[in-house]
Amino acid sequence: MAPTFAPNQTLQYQAFSVLVVDDEVGMQAILKKALSKWFSKVDSAGSIEEAEILRSTDHYDLIVLDINLPGRSGIEWEEAFNDDDKRADVIFMTGYADLETAISALKLGASDFILKPFNLEQMLQSVKRCMDKRLNERMQYALSHDFKRHITTEIVGNSERTHSLKQLISQFAPSRASVLIEGESGTGKELVARGVHEASLRKGPFVPVNCGSIAPELLESELFGHTSGAFTGAKKSREGLFRVASGGTLFLDEIGEMPLLMQSALLRVLEQRTIRPVGSEKEISVDVRIVAATNRNLQEEVNKGAFREDLFYRLNVLKIDVSPLRERKADLLELVPFFIKMLTAELGMPDPKWAHEDILAMNNYDWPGNIRELKNLIERCILLGKPPAHYWRESDLTQATSNVSLTVSASSELIDMAETSQSQAEGYPNNWTLKEVEKSHIQQIVNLHDGNKSAAARDLGVARKTLERKYKDWDIEDTGYDY
Repeated sequence: MAPTFAPNQTLQYQAFSVLVVDDEVGMQAILKKALSKWFSKVDSAGSIEEAEILRSTDHYDLIVLDINLPGRSGIEWEEAFNDDDKRADVIFMTGYADLETAISALKLGASDFILKPFNLEQMLQSVKRCMDKRLNERMQYALSHDFKRHITTEIVGNSERTHSLKQLISQFAPSRASVLIEGESGTGKELVARGVHEASLRKGPFVPVNCGSIAPELLESELFGHTSGAFTGAKKSREGLFRVASGGTLFLDEIGEMPLLMQSALLRVLEQRTIRPVGSEKEISVDVRIVAATNRNLQEEVNKGAFREDLFYRLNVLKIDVSPLRERKADLLELVPFFIKMLTAELGMPDPKWAHEDILAMNNYDWPGNIRELKNLIERCILLGKPPAHYWRESDLTQATSNVSLTVSASSELIDMAETSQSQAEGYPNNWTLKEVEKSHIQQIVNLHDGNKSAAARDLGVARKTLERKYKDWDIEDTGYDY
């Protein structure tokens, strides 16, 4: 009787590919039929010569390999075991095993060694162990890539716009179609993307990548991976985020910052569902759902020639517009206590005692920085021990709120905003050095672009590497926002 596994156990293997090498046509047929229920690509060959032709052009995650073959034996297939690219898992099978052969197979790095005749359940259990190990490695990489972010999929608020947003997430989640999320900076677009992933029930990980924070020359390797020696410094092969996100969701934040050359490569992936690592000639099938986000109007970017029209249509299959906070102030009723509870727990401080005038002041403000600004204001008020209305009066922000960005993080200093407001008309203080003025101006422009150094560099008229060097000189840790 054929073994059975829960469907959700095996659907996650669809992005993997398998090569069966056996000179018995009957064995090829049995394994191909069984494994095709799990894997989207299962090929077979009757000799090492045939198998090497397939392996040299296609990528395989698993090779089920008979040892006793006409011509070269499975153990003599040197190319498969000495490939510079990430090697496939290999399950050896043979009907003429001895201790020396088994030791040789294990020394080559075999994942398992199965004696013929075997029952199908034994083989499938071995295959499952290999693929689960590979999936776990990808999940660990995805978690390490995401560990600095505050992970939550709770969308807080009961306004009409937020209710409609939650409905769209539920409606779009089951589909495999690409989703484009547009909205101003700080509105919580990543939170929406995570919500789509969680509601989709996809078994793979949620892998976020900020297209504007990665140097253009490194973005291709980051997304598609590379082979060892593909470029200077590539000492070992790397899978890339598309393969890490296999079976899950790849979130391309700030997609409008992606260089045109990479836009062309991404379009090809969306059309063919395959990637090609840098330095490799092999096409690798991927099962990844793309969710992209931008604070720009991509249609306008297309009209200006700054974004590919064909890629825009590929991404804009399903679209979600995230409203700015000023258009859904009713959400403050839930957002304010939500952030107070979160931040007091993180900071180890007691709940603040805020009055009705504080809530009224927050409702009268337009929040140009959206939810990110709201969170940062609440954090600052908790740290300073001042209610919002009192803090705004002291800072004289009731007249100049539209030009002030309130931010605080673990690595930033608390700035005296009252002093800043008083000296705004006169520029920087007279006792500042030129280096201090330069540093303050650069940080101001970077903050204006929500930490996106590529966009800031364009405004400043310098190369992004120049900003990286400045930050290194200042010994400032480059941390991202978490909302």
